[in-house]
Amino acid sequence: MPSTSLHDRAIILVSGPEAEHFLQNILTLDVEALQPGEVKPGALLSPQGKILFDFLISRTSANSGKDAFQLECRTAISDDFHRRLLLYKLRAKVEISKPEQSVVTIFWGDDSSFSESDPSLLNDTRFKDGLVKRSYAPPPATGNEDAWHEFRIASGIAESGSDFQPGDAFPHDVLLDQTGGIGFTKGCYVGQEVVSRMQHRGTARRRVLIATASAPLPPTGTELTVDGRPVGALGSVSGKQGLAIARIDRVKKAMDAKKPILADTIEVVLSIPDWAGFSFPEDASPAGKD
Repeated sequence: MPSTSLHDRAIILVSGPEAEHFLQNILTLDVEALQPGEVKPGALLSPQGKILFDFLISRTSANSGKDAFQLECRTAISDDFHRRLLLYKLRAKVEISKPEQSVVTIFWGDDSSFSESDPSLLNDTRFKDGLVKRSYAPPPATGNEDAWHEFRIASGIAESGSDFQPGDAFPHDVLLDQTGGIGFTKGCYVGQEVVSRMQHRGTARRRVLIATASAPLPPTGTELTVDGRPVGALGSVSGKQGLAIARIDRVKKAMDAKKPILADTIEVVLSIPDWAGFSFPEDASPAGKD
């Protein structure tokens, strides 16, 4: 089974008798529904509903058992994320810490050698059929990190840094509504009103799509255009495949008109990840509207 350790990840620990209640009130996902042995995506939003910090969260037996959580995020945003959590803490009975060193190891692929009895292996629920496990226990693996990102891209899983920047995307844009990163039946949290309105009105138009080409794709950030008009931009890229956040109404209109979608000068085919529960709109006529 392929494995590798990620060197750009950090862990923030939140523990204490009010840890679950504290996180439930500020994060997008339903923390109360988080089960032991699983890792789920989530975000901390601005009041306007934009993602400020994305992360993966799991329960940990450290410190206080059920009421202890580890939040894995990019190292580049970890200090700011830690400070923001402290800002929200107020008088809550929680402890928020950021260990200086952490080990994040990924195992992926359809392989029976996964040990279901190993408590250090946590199921990354963003990926179907238990294909990805994460471990925060040493020793680290020494595999090819590029191979992991190739697998993530082929699976249609976006992450901040390479696919979107903090403050630039709504949760629906990056499919948190599809991967269990939003609790639609829980109470209020920061930015909840905007997210709920987008869900109930069905107004999500920017979505993560898989971009495929017959030649190596240009770099992350390259604009996707139809007749010179932008429809989205490339995110993570691995050879001839990458991720893109694009307007699905404009993409559908181009597909219907059989017009090429270009990344620089390279024609790409945009597809919805096969596990996602949304589709291209049948009527793409509002494509010119923002």
